Amino acid sequence: MDQPGGFAKAAFAAGCFWDVEAAFRQVNGVIETIAGYTGGTVPDPTYEQVESGTTGHVEAVGIVFDPAVIPYERLLDRFWEIHDPTKDGGQGDYTGPQYRSVIFFFEEEQRSAAEKSRDQRIRAKRY
Repeated sequence: MDQPGGFAKAAFAAGCFWDVEAAFRQVNGVIETIAGYTGGTVPDPTYEQVESGTTGHVEAVGIVFDPAVIPYERLLDRFWEIHDPTKDGGQGDYTGPQYRSVIFFFEEEQRSAAEKSRDQRIRAKRY
């Protein structure tokens, strides 16, 4: 996933990557999305391998966004809005470890923002 100058990257897993990708594509300031598998122990896994739940991969969406239009914190808000992170076994009709909730970060500021966002929701008893 290329990151043109002035743009930033983010990545999230929150269930079926097609649903997650569709949710983020609607966000003003999102330039590009790409669905795929990440993590895991098998290089270049097939759908069938990931679907077996034994590779350790998760379905995820990479995002290129313009932080001048949408701050990373707003992407985090969208992430929390589109799924229930307490359901570790999947989302909706999709079950299995490959559908678990994960926030990936590309820089320390994203890690801090993600932890702060998570902690705020826990304190507010949103989950």
